[in-house]
Amino acid sequence: MKLAVGLVKPLISAILLVAVLQATGLLSNVSVFTQRAAMQAGFLKAAPGTDEKPDPDFNYNFTIKDLKGNKLQFDQFKGKVVFLNMWATWCGPCRAEMPGIQSLYDKVKSDNIEFVMLSWDRDQDKPKIERYLGKNNFSFPVYQPSGYLPDHLQVPNIPTTFIISKSGKVIQKEVGTRNYDTKKMIQFLTTEAAK
Repeated sequence: MKLAVGLVKPLISAILLVAVLQATGLLSNVSVFTQRAAMQAGFLKAAPGTDEKPDPDFNYNFTIKDLKGNKLQFDQFKGKVVFLNMWATWCGPCRAEMPGIQSLYDKVKSDNIEFVMLSWDRDQDKPKIERYLGKNNFSFPVYQPSGYLPDHLQVPNIPTTFIISKSGKVIQKEVGTRNYDTKKMIQFLTTEAAK
């Protein structure tokens, strides 16, 4: 009985701490910190080419919009390797992987590789997206959905990243925070782009 009572106080304290962090909006920051620490320790590396059952074909039949509101048909990226990352400013794990994605973007810039950072933030939160990008000096292209998204992009969790080959096949799908700024990923993307 004493053991059970001894466990109640720490449990209640932990629940109250999480509630306070959630109420103040700091829980997301804690998530960013822990995810980045795990990536820096060498965990959570993206493993290109290890996806056992990627979706065979990518459905390009949808529209996105840039942060200026210009609509683009996603099929304009056909014939290129596409690094498609689904994220949001309110998602701590998403924010944790962003610096690595920026570094990867800087290292593999090519006419044959397109980065599409697809934000799940609401339309009215566009100023929040812009502030976040500016504050962190992110220069990769950021878009938002413009209406319907195909079934294979109706993912239950973000971040989720798809790598689509020039021939329109999903050759990699990563769910959760990953470190994409690795030699293997750089080689994987540049090799795919050269095909």
